[in-house]
Amino acid sequence: MAKQFTDSNFDAEVLKSDKPVLVDLWAEWCGPCRMLTPIIEELHTEYDGKAVIGKLNVDENPEVSAKYGVRSIPTLLIFKNGELVDKQVGVVPKSALAKKLDAQMA
Repeated sequence: MAKQFTDSNFDAEVLKSDKPVLVDLWAEWCGPCRMLTPIIEELHTEYDGKAVIGKLNVDENPEVSAKYGVRSIPTLLIFKNGELVDKQVGVVPKSALAKKLDAQMA
């Protein structure tokens, strides 16, 4: 299961990670967000040990959403060395997310 990020663990789990991190900002009521869940789970398995893949519920964790100016969900944020390096709004194919992650592996 993909990692669960929260306002309280975001700094330690995302910003201080030594690996690239993909954060899926979502909510229970969001249909497109639910469509992304299987893709996020697959990426979590495929990138195990190479990247950190997780989800952050925007309704339960408003601080991170506000800090990064998230206005619509799903929004996917990619961090490397504590910096936001890529952002994707909306549902995209798994291959597009894999390409974005792979670009941060170099």
